Amino acid sequence: MAIITLTSDWGLKDHYVGAVKGAILKLLPDARIVDISHQIPVFDLNQAAFIIRNFYPGFPDGTIHILAINSEAAIETPHTVVLQHGQYFIGADNGIFSLLFDEKPEKIIELDIIQDSDYFTFPARDVFVKAACHIASGKPIEELGHPKDKILQKMPFQPVIQGDLIKGKVIYVDNYENVFVNITEALFNRATKGRKYAVTFRSPSYRITAISKSYKDVSQGDMLALFSTSGYLEIAIREGKASSLLGLKMDQLVTVELL
Repeated sequence: MAIITLTSDWGLKDHYVGAVKGAILKLLPDARIVDISHQIPVFDLNQAAFIIRNFYPGFPDGTIHILAINSEAAIETPHTVVLQHGQYFIGADNGIFSLLFDEKPEKIIELDIIQDSDYFTFPARDVFVKAACHIASGKPIEELGHPKDKILQKMPFQPVIQGDLIKGKVIYVDNYENVFVNITEALFNRATKGRKYAVTFRSPSYRITAISKSYKDVSQGDMLALFSTSGYLEIAIREGKASSLLGLKMDQLVTVELL
């Protein structure tokens, strides 16, 4: 039974989610459709990529992911399906694939699908669904179009090490208002090498000098830093809203000072 996931910036108010699900079920009545998120900020590829990178490894080989974020096609951003890590990803080649994978995908196919509608504003329903159901039926992805050598590159902001500082930035805020910073645990360990450190942001008064293992390592209402399952540095307040209470917003500077 095919698994097809949906990730979009449509929100939940409108008809878009239902229209895509109906199109899938018309072609593939036994499909298992999994909603990931439809509340990604509109056109925000970086936040979409953060979510997708953190959920797709938990799905089995053969899963098909429809990525409907800024998905209208253009000459420079054609509709594309890629195969990577045994799973399929369908979307516009607008930079999203380069943000998802650290290496070139195993297969890249630019879609050549005749859609039933004369309108070109809803490719998730009119193009991506057809591609997903084709793959779910066991047919080769090569039949969907022609191979490409590369994907459009969109480079995310990378943390930098300058002297005794690691400089990063906020890349995601979750529903609990936990704040994720683009400093990975591997980079942190490589830079600190057992030295004392302080995670700082906004002003010198905001300092965290230890990495916790869980939220309950501190008292209720206290702030903490930890590395969660995402692999990124996370700043939180136990049973509180770190983003609002600490004034940490998207793209804000966070540093690790080596002492």
